[in-house]
Parts: sequence; C-alpha cells; structure tokens
Amino acid sequence: MSEHAGIYDVGEIYNAIYHGRGKDYRAEAAVVAKHVRRRHPQAASLLDVGCGTGGHLVHLAEEFSEVRGIDLAEGMLEVARRTVPHVPVERADMRDFDLGVRVDAVVCLFAAIGNLSGQKDLDATLASFARHLVPGGVVLLEPWWFPENFTPDHVGGSVVTHDGMTVARVSHTVLHEKGDASRMDVTYVVARPGQGIEHFSDTHVMALYSREDYESAFTRAGLTVEFIEGEYAGNGLFVGVKQEGA
Repeated sequence: MSEHAGIYDVGEIYNAIYHGRGKDYRAEAAVVAKHVRRRHPQAASLLDVGCGTGGHLVHLAEEFSEVRGIDLAEGMLEVARRTVPHVPVERADMRDFDLGVRVDAVVCLFAAIGNLSGQKDLDATLASFARHLVPGGVVLLEPWWFPENFTPDHVGGSVVTHDGMTVARVSHTVLHEKGDASRMDVTYVVARPGQGIEHFSDTHVMALYSREDYESAFTRAGLTVEFIEGEYAGNGLFVGVKQEGA
C-alpha cells in the first residue's frame, strides 16, 4: 500500500473498521426514514450524499423504493457498488453536484458535512441539496461536532477483525491552528492472511461549524430547520423541509 494512501482511498478497510466496531447502520437508517416520513409521508425517493461504502444505503433501500448515492471518493464508491449493486452511485461533489433529478429526501450522514471548509461551502452544499428536492421534500443532515462540544487533545483507538482483516486504528485530535476546525491524525495497521502487515497514516481536517452556521445555511437555501437530539448516535440531526416557491 502506498504510504500516501488515505482511508477514503481504501474503502474495504474503512468498511472493516466501522462494521467491526459495531456501527448500527440499520438503526440509524430507521431513524432517518422515520423523520423523513413524519414530514413527507409519501416520500419514495432518496439521495444519500456522502454515501461512503453504502452502509446506510443498504437499509435505506429497504425503506424507499428509489435510492441513489454520491460520494467524492472513488475508493469508497468501489465498495458501495459491491455492497449495493442495485443502487446507482456516482462520484460528485456535494457543493455543486447536478444530477438532473428531484427527489423526496436528501440525507447527508456520518458527519460527511465536516469535510467542507467555511460558510461559503456550507451554503453552497445546502443550496445543492434544496435544488434536488421536490417542494415539501426533506433534508436530513448529521453534523460534525460544534465548537462548544468538541473535545481537543482526544486520543482514540480500536482493534477490529472483519472479513478476514484485522485493523488497528489510533487517532489524536486537536483544534486546528485556524481555530475553526478539528485536525485528526490517524495511523492504521492492517493485517491480512497471505498479505502480511501494512500501515499508513492520514489527517482529517473537519469544519467545526456552529449550530447557528448550519441553521443559517438551511434558511438561506429556502428550508425550514430544526435540530433533533437524543434519537441518533453522534451529535444529533438537522432536519429541514423545502418551502413552496424556494
């Protein structure tokens, strides 16, 4: 493996880490479906932005008759195409994608939104979401940490075995020097029968948008907005509905 490879380039390793750690994609997809239908009971079509390896799409495809996904990382999409071969997934940038369709719901999960930088990116992304919605359609977004609940100097680690692969992951997260993002340095050690041991490191810079930053981006995109806590693992969910004429 190239020493410069990042985790988004090797989707099978990413997949092993989160499945091995027990991430409950099914339960999360059920919460998503509940909140979509609460606001749009007839919702049948859904777009997963930042779909990754397809962990949520597997279960969202059981909830909605028409689903599709986009992601910027080809390494993630390669695994998604194997995981959900019946679901169309393609490479696109959440800030300016144009699929030429409108759907009943757009979701962006697992804090994929944190990969953006600055309010301009956030505004452009929510506008892209709204542009792909039918009137009355729903946006559901899982944020990264907010400035007030981010824990600097955090050290994390795990060792998992999944699909014949053992992966050790150690991370250290600090406040980025600019003060508006977290910086996570991560080292991975991967062992597979017949392939030996390999390792690589990468760095993730994730925007620390405030709750007000998200809410203003929803509003500027012509969406209502509410923040839901306590029903979804992680940092809560923002839910908005496209208003008539928006």
